[in-house]
Amino acid sequence: MVRIDLIGDSTQTENAGYGRGFCANLSPKVDCLDMAKGGASTKTYRQDGLWERALETKPDYMLIQFGHNDEVSPRHLPREVPLPEYIDNLKRFVTEARADGIQPILVTPLTRRYFGADGKIHSDLTAYSHAMRSVARQMHVPLIDLQEKSIAYLDKAGEAEGDKLSITKKGPDGKTEVDKTHLNWAGSYVFGRMVAVGMGKAVPALAQYVLPTPAALPPQGVKAMEVIEGGPVKIVLVGDSTVATQGGWGPGFCAVMTANVTCIDDAKNGRSTKSYIDEGLWSKALAQHGDYYLIQFGHNDEKPDPRRHTDPETSYAANLRLFIRDVQAIGGVPVLVSPLARRTFHDGKPSNKDLELYANAARRVAEQEGVPFVDLLAMSDRLLSTMTQAQADQFDAVGHPDQRAENGSAKLDRTHLDEEGKKVFGRMVADNLSRQLVELGPDVVGTAAPAPQMLK
Repeated sequence: MVRIDLIGDSTQTENAGYGRGFCANLSPKVDCLDMAKGGASTKTYRQDGLWERALETKPDYMLIQFGHNDEVSPRHLPREVPLPEYIDNLKRFVTEARADGIQPILVTPLTRRYFGADGKIHSDLTAYSHAMRSVARQMHVPLIDLQEKSIAYLDKAGEAEGDKLSITKKGPDGKTEVDKTHLNWAGSYVFGRMVAVGMGKAVPALAQYVLPTPAALPPQGVKAMEVIEGGPVKIVLVGDSTVATQGGWGPGFCAVMTANVTCIDDAKNGRSTKSYIDEGLWSKALAQHGDYYLIQFGHNDEKPDPRRHTDPETSYAANLRLFIRDVQAIGGVPVLVSPLARRTFHDGKPSNKDLELYANAARRVAEQEGVPFVDLLAMSDRLLSTMTQAQADQFDAVGHPDQRAENGSAKLDRTHLDEEGKKVFGRMVADNLSRQLVELGPDVVGTAAPAPQMLK
């Protein structure tokens, strides 16, 4: 078995880059690990501890590609570095990789799809690409010239065909527009194949691990492309009362979906992963044959009631795996969502240590099973931490039937949501989901919501 790591920015990632297409074009004898990070530069990849983490994976080879975020712009963002520093950073990566017995392979940055009036690509990454080629020559590092190869491909294909490889993004006016940098599934497989073949040529010993013919899109990729091209989508929400229609974020999530989406909230009050399965609710949800299932439990799994209780590391995790397998068996995409934070403050901050056990278990299952994970507990806790208790209480529900079960004798319901809370946290889930499953971007109305106005 050969281990190959991808080290770079968002254009290498699985969800918005060529990572999934690259790995799909390698034989099963390759352990392909995508360590790329959206927004990373040669500077921040090290600062954020990502380089150290990558070294710890002990790969045989590293494909190192940076440039998109290193490039100095008029905004002068902290992640940007001038060419001399970019060169020094690349040399340091090469030196440290070799010191750990890893063979580095440099990859010039994938071109942005900026076409000029002449119908040809006009790259803004030429200087950084030249700099990487120079480092490769000086240090005798194998090089995949993706900048050159991607430009040649797009010059021949033309702008219309190039746009078919793109994801979309929201413009300043909230309208959907073509993203000229990042890739959809089809784009990932086109440029991922290009990198895989280039790797086999740059390092002949790796040619045997490149598939002889291009990999075909898997069913999830085929469906994602249908969604990008405007096909109908069915999203099913599964969970407890913090997702359900009466006091959960579900209605707020469904409200920001376009008419192209059939959004079904099958969450039920008082349920845990165990009781949702035992009562036949999961079978009914599966019968909806959704394209995407958002699954959030935890509030009732932690309760001592034997009809509902699960252990986060054993039975809860096992139930989540069952959900994942069942959704995949019907051709759907499962998405795990960590529990919504409760809004009871201690020492001036929300306290959710109990729910963190279930959130951490859900994260581990998602990582191990390779499915999307929306960390709603972390996101909602982060928002609430900017508030006082009184400000957080603006989201409290009134008259929810599960109020007593969730909050005991407390008069305030700090678990369930009022109409404003549904909007805020539903939008939060939708925005995060569309960043991970980029094909859903056009189906989320408008731009990401700003933080809600705080109470005075």
